[in-house]
Amino acid sequence: MEKDNLSFKKILVIASLFFGMIFGAGNLIFPVHLGQMAGSNWLVSGLGFLASGVLLPLLALMALSITRSNGLYELARPVGMSFASILLVLIHLTIGPFAATPRTATVPYEIGFAPYLPAGMQKWGLLIFTGIFFILVFALSITEGNITDLIGKVLNPLFIVLLFVIFLMAFINPLGKAGTTAVTAVYRSAGFTNGFLQGYNTMDALAALIFGVAVITAIKELGITKQKDVSLTLAKSGLWGMLAIGVIYVCLIWLGASSLHQFKLASNGGITLSQISHYYMGVFGNVLLATLTTITCLTTAMGLVIAFAEDFHKRFPKISYKTFLLGNCLLSFIFANLGLDRIVAWSTPVLMFIYPVAISVILLGLLSPNF
Repeated sequence: MEKDNLSFKKILVIASLFFGMIFGAGNLIFPVHLGQMAGSNWLVSGLGFLASGVLLPLLALMALSITRSNGLYELARPVGMSFASILLVLIHLTIGPFAATPRTATVPYEIGFAPYLPAGMQKWGLLIFTGIFFILVFALSITEGNITDLIGKVLNPLFIVLLFVIFLMAFINPLGKAGTTAVTAVYRSAGFTNGFLQGYNTMDALAALIFGVAVITAIKELGITKQKDVSLTLAKSGLWGMLAIGVIYVCLIWLGASSLHQFKLASNGGITLSQISHYYMGVFGNVLLATLTTITCLTTAMGLVIAFAEDFHKRFPKISYKTFLLGNCLLSFIFANLGLDRIVAWSTPVLMFIYPVAISVILLGLLSPNF
């Protein structure tokens, strides 16, 4: 039966799907690192980060809905079939084995394991951890058993609760005043712009273009079929999901800025998050954070490798789904062993090239009814 609108409870269900789709490894480490770099300019820089890390993914979902596209390829196809194919491949490789998927393994390693290993064991530790991680990702992505529901409905919420416990402790007993910390040179006069560019590292707008059709499909399965109503429901649920992610981002950025009173500027946010967790909850906090972060990143990795294998199998049907799945896991394992800092460093220029193109496609999709 066709419906014109959904109950608030079901709006929140769609919002949680949006949240789960967007929130991953990069969403933990980059806000914290931004806070450390922005220092006392954390609020202005944070607004820039929210614009690219939260608003753009929502606009990407809206563009897919308005154009009634079944994915990124259909959204970009009016520019040209070759362009759409190349953009699809580039974005999949970026959020897949060349950057985002390897990050899902390196982030929990940086947060929960690297601090406890001697310098001489770091490479071996990373090799063993990422090997086990991607074997599990491959095995679970083939079977897709009940463990996925367990993780999504129980362990992921538990991880969010842990984050808010850390936030609560930080508000009650702050690390220091965020407004009095040092600002790195590039954030003194261009805080908003640099915060906006830092938001590219989350890759959330790119992920929304790939996974967005799943959110639209979920809305239609709940009985909303009219295009106007689908777009309105998407906007409502997206706003709630965006609000939740935005609150977490603001807290993480503030934590990063205030942490400068206790810790030095780190090379990445994973190190800082581990230090903050240890400061408030000791070794127990590190163990719990490492466990839940690993589980959260495991589900993110599964979503990425499954989407990669499914889309590439559709474009190149002669190669099996399992072959693409295995190839993605192997490449991700290799790139993960470069280490988190090197992955971030080499992926930055790639994102600076792809993101403006993706933003243009999103804006064209939003404006398409006027053409």
